[in-house]
Amino acid sequence: MALVIFDLDDTLIAGDSDHSWGEFLVIHNLVDQGHYKAMNDKFYTDYENGCLDIFKYLEFSLKALVGLSPNKLEKLHRQFMVEMVEPLKLPKAARLIEQHRLAGDRLLVITSTNRFIAEPIVKSLGIDELLATDPEITDGFFTGKVVGIPTYQNGKVERLNIWLKEKNEVLDGSCFYSDSINDLPLLLEVERPIAVDPDNALRKEALRRHWEIISLRN
Repeated sequence: MALVIFDLDDTLIAGDSDHSWGEFLVIHNLVDQGHYKAMNDKFYTDYENGCLDIFKYLEFSLKALVGLSPNKLEKLHRQFMVEMVEPLKLPKAARLIEQHRLAGDRLLVITSTNRFIAEPIVKSLGIDELLATDPEITDGFFTGKVVGIPTYQNGKVERLNIWLKEKNEVLDGSCFYSDSINDLPLLLEVERPIAVDPDNALRKEALRRHWEIISLRN
């Protein structure tokens, strides 16, 4: 059984679910529309440029969850899935996931997106194992803080190494599918790095290192 790791945003889906959640909040007037949209877009641009301050972003993004009841958040997320996520799903990604499942591989998603947003999406893709940024929850309510290491850049490697020890798993025969230069640290760890519809920086790196480049969109 080989370990197959997937990034989520702009890899298995044709967009960024974290940024889309912010857009969803703006569309439905659940936040200060002008300010929130401007900050959401700024942080996304920083992410694309590989210079995101993950802790400042999490402070901004998780604040919107504070004070909302579990029932309210569940209803909002169901609506978010229908309006924002379903249109981003990729038939080629579904076929790739099934191909690895039929081969008997172990499937794992590692995403910097927080678990509240990511987990239902990953489950809808038919994958059960997930490493994501974990928001702190007290008495069923989000506090706006983070527990542990955010799964971003080198944090993905750190969290994966912890997971490997816990699961008695190894990276022999492993592969990692990602679109982003932010995932370079983890791409360097696996036996088979695969660039999926990569951003310009990752495409250059993949070409330089003779990594496989694929598209799940075309």
